[in-house]
Amino acid sequence: MSTSTRPGWPEHLAVGAVRFARPTARFDAVRAFYVDDLGLPVLAEWRDHAGYDGVVLGLPGTPVHMELTQHGDPPRIPAPHPENQLVLYLEDAAARDLAVAHLTARGHRPVPAANPYWPEHGATLFEDPDGWLVVLAPWVFGRDPVPGASAGGAS
Repeated sequence: MSTSTRPGWPEHLAVGAVRFARPTARFDAVRAFYVDDLGLPVLAEWRDHAGYDGVVLGLPGTPVHMELTQHGDPPRIPAPHPENQLVLYLEDAAARDLAVAHLTARGHRPVPAANPYWPEHGATLFEDPDGWLVVLAPWVFGRDPVPGASAGGAS
């Protein structure tokens, strides 16, 4: 893609970091999945702050992060949907295999993808304790060619 056709960032939107938040109904189990099992770093964490428990995880590092919060008695979250995913684009197939082996050794098992795009291109999916999907893709989006793809397309 040439630089003249590459989409640019709007000048009026000077973003220095990005965070997305996801509610959980199983805070301790979900925290353990992302921190202990997947290995994401904890950037911040709190308990019972105005009724909220929360943790902020680096994706990777600090410019991009995910916040998980639990609130309410009982906590209520939307039902998981197969297209609501955390996609981690790993360096290559060896990095994907290492991550898959690590999660498998910790008792997690891959799950089928609803969207055939992911298995067709070598990705492996896992569910977190709330049922949300983590996709381990064996290429870096925007940098590497998609494995097994003849022409663009992303999901």
